[in-house]
Amino acid sequence: MTERKYANPAVVGLAGFSLTTLVLQFHNVGWCGLGPVVALGFIFGGLAQMIAGFQEQKMGNNFGYSAFVSYGSFWIGLGMIFLMKHFNIYVASTTDVGWYLVAWMIYTFLMWTASWRIHTAMSLTFFTLFLGFLLLVLGHFGDPIWNKVAGFELMVCAGLAMYMMLSIITNDLAGKIVLPLGKPWIKAKTK
Repeated sequence: MTERKYANPAVVGLAGFSLTTLVLQFHNVGWCGLGPVVALGFIFGGLAQMIAGFQEQKMGNNFGYSAFVSYGSFWIGLGMIFLMKHFNIYVASTTDVGWYLVAWMIYTFLMWTASWRIHTAMSLTFFTLFLGFLLLVLGHFGDPIWNKVAGFELMVCAGLAMYMMLSIITNDLAGKIVLPLGKPWIKAKTK
């Protein structure tokens, strides 16, 4: 009897995270409007990423479960902020959004420290995400130029997440490591 192979839900979670992050940065640097961001935020960054997170839970991966469900919720929440502003239901001030970003910066910092035990690509992705949130916070409480700087910096973060997605898919198809992810920054203790 052959053992059943399960697909890795991270490939969808990482795709949803990376593409939605990338398109939001296109907006932050002035290349596109909010329409594509809201659409991706609800469907791919939000819903698909949350589904991937719930699948990670079934696989026993607490890190993936927390990250994908949480950031899926981030995208749905951000989409709601944009829609409420558009329809004049509640117009969030720049500092209102800044506080939203502060909370996510703290969560991201915690996840970054946890990622040190996974692999280098994950640690770099979470570091660039933390740095991006920090820059966005500076842009929302200080000089808006930091939002544009964050836009370019977070494009790097999106690229790192895409690389992880591609690595998982390519390595699985090749049956060997073709695209390495690097070693953990902190090795887990063996029992």
